[in-house]
Amino acid sequence: MTEPAVSVERLEKTLGKNKVLRGISFQAQPGEIFGLLGPNGAGKTTTLRLISTLLSPDAGTVKVLGFDTRTAPEEVRRRVGVVTADIGVYPRLSARENIAYFAQLSGLDGRKLKARVEAVIERLDIDSFAGQRAESLSSGQKQKVAIARAIVHDPPLLMFDEPTSNLDVLASREVREFMVESKGRGKCVIFSTHVLHDAERLCDRITILHQGEVVASGSTAEVRGIRPELEDAFLELVGVQ
Repeated sequence: MTEPAVSVERLEKTLGKNKVLRGISFQAQPGEIFGLLGPNGAGKTTTLRLISTLLSPDAGTVKVLGFDTRTAPEEVRRRVGVVTADIGVYPRLSARENIAYFAQLSGLDGRKLKARVEAVIERLDIDSFAGQRAESLSSGQKQKVAIARAIVHDPPLLMFDEPTSNLDVLASREVREFMVESKGRGKCVIFSTHVLHDAERLCDRITILHQGEVVASGSTAEVRGIRPELEDAFLELVGVQ
């Protein structure tokens, strides 16, 4: 049996006075797009931060390809790439310099670093603006740079947190196509989004969070059930009629 790319068991997290996660559990597999859905404040971003080791759990466990985020955080980071709506590229660095900097942070150096940087620049069609400062790039171009820096170390797990929320139609389409391509290469893609139409088209399986708890989990078809669209099931599950 294939080891899960991500295994979350009875995960709990409190931030300030707010208990954000209340014992959630789910698994995401290699070679699938896994949707993590829920209204604002449901705990989606906190969950992704826990998986990527930016936060530590109060209780429960998170494992990435068998490595526990508590006991082997560096091993987890080597296997994870994260893309968010808050693109956050360094404005005074060029696109290539942004990518190379993150390659260094991921432990690449020398010829291997240069080869990987040039490979992702070619793969994402960045070459035409690779030498430009990030502050001069369009939103779609900046998002390509953000994806490039997330994948430069070739991680088996990619996490996209609302990656298209600030993009136009064409740039959003490119991000979706990249997720499908990554799935085809055997990677696990975790996709957190408010755009339920995208989730229904792209996700093999989904988990819906509401008020820090799992309210539904399974294949997209299973969660949708007899409802015409996933949005109908989502609204019913989170108590909106």
